[in-house]
Amino acid sequence: MSEDEPTPLSPEGMARQFREYAEQSQRIFHGFLERQAAGEGVNSFDAAAVARGFWEWNTKLMSDPATVAQAYSTYWTEMTKLAQATALRMAGQEAEPVASPEPGDRRFKDAAWDEDVVFDHLKQSYLISSRFALSLVERTEGMDEHSRDLVSFYTQRFIETVSPSNFAHSNPAAIRKARETGGQSLVDGFANLLRDLERGKGQLKITMNEPDAFEVGRDLAYTEGAVIFENDLIQLIQYTPTTEKVYTRPLLIVPPWINKYYALDLTAEKSLVKWLVDQGYTVFLISWVNPGPELSQKGFDGYMFEGPLAALDVVCEVTGAKDVNVAGYCIGGTLTATTLAYMAAKGDKRIHAATLMACLTDFDDAGEISVFIDDDQLETLRRTVEARGYHAGEEMAAVFSMMRANDLIWGYVVNNYLMAGDNLPFDMVFWFQDATRLPAKMIYGYLNDYYNKNRLVQPGALEFGGEKLDLGKVTTPVYFLATDEDHISPWASSYKGTQLLKGTSDFVLAGSGHNAGVVNPPSKTKYGYRTNTHLPDTADAWLEGAEQHEGSWWPHWNAWLKKKSGRKSASPRVPGAGAYPVIEPAPGRYVKVR
Repeated sequence: MSEDEPTPLSPEGMARQFREYAEQSQRIFHGFLERQAAGEGVNSFDAAAVARGFWEWNTKLMSDPATVAQAYSTYWTEMTKLAQATALRMAGQEAEPVASPEPGDRRFKDAAWDEDVVFDHLKQSYLISSRFALSLVERTEGMDEHSRDLVSFYTQRFIETVSPSNFAHSNPAAIRKARETGGQSLVDGFANLLRDLERGKGQLKITMNEPDAFEVGRDLAYTEGAVIFENDLIQLIQYTPTTEKVYTRPLLIVPPWINKYYALDLTAEKSLVKWLVDQGYTVFLISWVNPGPELSQKGFDGYMFEGPLAALDVVCEVTGAKDVNVAGYCIGGTLTATTLAYMAAKGDKRIHAATLMACLTDFDDAGEISVFIDDDQLETLRRTVEARGYHAGEEMAAVFSMMRANDLIWGYVVNNYLMAGDNLPFDMVFWFQDATRLPAKMIYGYLNDYYNKNRLVQPGALEFGGEKLDLGKVTTPVYFLATDEDHISPWASSYKGTQLLKGTSDFVLAGSGHNAGVVNPPSKTKYGYRTNTHLPDTADAWLEGAEQHEGSWWPHWNAWLKKKSGRKSASPRVPGAGAYPVIEPAPGRYVKVR
């Protein structure tokens, strides 16, 4: 045997390894049973709703044989063309592909998918079959649109699941590595699978980063500052100034609480918080609690009163400012818009200008997440979360992963279990997996009132603190930031906010997705952004007249924000120097609860 050839496991080594795997499997099984007994294994997924959607689709499809026949005709025509092309290639001739992956589809990036005739045929037959399955859903007439969206979503997820790239025997890269390692890569991959099952106590918890790759407060969320106020729901962080003078009007950031705030304070290079401090703003930020069952009755209105409204009181008292600029991101942006409507009803003018980043005010077309939301599915969720007191963070993370399954599930399955590859430390992935729980009352009320009933856009349909909310009464200037690949807050739906709020608005469309498009520092030139000084009735009309710019949207926002922030003449405000002493250094306790 040459030195380059892998050394196969000895019979004794194989026996020892499989004995260890058997013992580990027993631990996993017992962990799974313990989770079920404790009620932790129960989730809010409503299988009956999915079954009803597919039953409606099947009923409508079977009553329309012409559609079925047309879809099958297209399918067999393409498969015949593929057979002919494959025969030509096997004979040594060139042949044009019948089906090609979408640009950016990384499942088929290995050269063998194109160069090897067998793998090329497998790839194309999979793509043709995928188009056939989706066409049956799209062409079926008479379906309820919500049911169609649901069936299309789960059909796409099934298609992604059965991709030949996901299986060791049909993935050329996995086969090649197994040969090179004498099968050790598959053995190690199986060990990785058992590790992740054990880590999830019987539920697969895919490792995307090494658990100790980052530490909050050491590598992430370490911009210097201090917690100066806290209540049941928030810690308020005031950041330490880095400039000799600061703008007179402070800035309050309202991040999401579905994930933790430090998406906006990653590494020093990527931190939006640090960048804002370095521009001369006095920055305050809400760090939300990671709630347990004791906070089950905190509703969306509670998040408003104990979140931005409580923070406004503190910020104004600490700085002496009569009003504040506020920036909200994701659900924090929706909360900011809700707060603006409440304050308009109260005649409270303490928000001078607002920025709404990657968020929705009109939920009529809320994207793929809507397939999980209807009366029946929400009733299942309500019963589950009320019994437990909260919505588990891992369930919300699973929903977001399903929406981008090729990247957030199957890419890791292939790397971890088929290839036994290492995961490079990635701050945004670490943040994504650092999920938070959500109070039972808040999550049900939010999904029902905002997504299901779309009450925020209906004047008077929502009532908080005795005030009926009406976005049409908001006259605060607003800077809207959306991202063109956002699957959580579709940009065209975000644009509708410019027509709902009555103050002067600016709308900017950044490149990339919900997170990467927002966290795009000026040092990076990967994504650009679009602007248009006109705000026509529709997003399509806005896009038609928009101008493309290179680089980050942050400097563009800074140009807008500094005009709303007064003169850069105030002395730096040091945390703890005012009426609220330092409770603890940033990032505080709340964000560290996992």
